[in-house]
Amino acid sequence: VQLQASGGGFVQAGGSLTLSCALSGRTYTDYYMAWFRQAPGKERDFVAGINLIGTDTYYSDSVKHRFTISRDNAANTVHLQMNSLKPEDTAVYYCRARLPASIVTYWGRGTLVTVSS
Repeated sequence: VQLQASGGGFVQAGGSLTLSCALSGRTYTDYYMAWFRQAPGKERDFVAGINLIGTDTYYSDSVKHRFTISRDNAANTVHLQMNSLKPEDTAVYYCRARLPASIVTYWGRGTLVTVSS
């Protein structure tokens, strides 16, 4: 499985960005998809997740009502729409694929999001 994340960049506080992550090498719809982030000097934290068919989504409290995760199964891609960005959202964002009922996970390389105050 290969995951390729894109869409990171520099944005001012209050702005928006959309991250995308494309999965290749396996059947995309077999995997739960999620976004994590890691700020400098901190652990990698869960941001948002989505089930196999996109009907159930999950968010950390820090991003709820600001971020939206979605998946396009036809394009083997998961998106993270980030609105009302804050400086504390600055981090490297990683996408992760996980098989249901399995500890097997795959990670993308990460994409940097920088939010200025």
